[in-house]
Amino acid sequence: MRVVVQVVKSASVTVEGKITGQIDKGYLLYVGFKTNDDKDIIDRMINKLLKLRIFQDDNGLTNLSINDVNGEILAISQFTLYADTKKGNRPSFISAMKAEESKELYDYFIRKLEETFGHVERGIFHSEMLVESINDGPFTILLDSEELFNK
Repeated sequence: MRVVVQVVKSASVTVEGKITGQIDKGYLLYVGFKTNDDKDIIDRMINKLLKLRIFQDDNGLTNLSINDVNGEILAISQFTLYADTKKGNRPSFISAMKAEESKELYDYFIRKLEETFGHVERGIFHSEMLVESINDGPFTILLDSEELFNK
């Protein structure tokens, strides 16, 4: 599982001309799954995500979590996080989890995140989305379950 975490001042996602998710200060998350990812990985990634201290305190140091700043979350499904560009110029997505399985895990991710964090804004799975954001910093981090948990 990979999650790109962007600290934003605001972000929104639009599908077919309608805003389906919108936040002010918080995290814009791009979430991708690969074959063999499971609910245990998601639980561990959510725990890591919510404990990250990447918001600035009054001294300009990154000491605050999303809960500390009363931030919001916008989560976007993003299978392209598993693009393989080693051969040729056209990305391969062979490592990305198939759409049906991925949707189940994405729905579980949202459900578990809402249970532990609160309301989560989101895009619409498997649709063309226009994402707009104002990055803060910019501050962007990649969380990769293989690197974090050797899985």
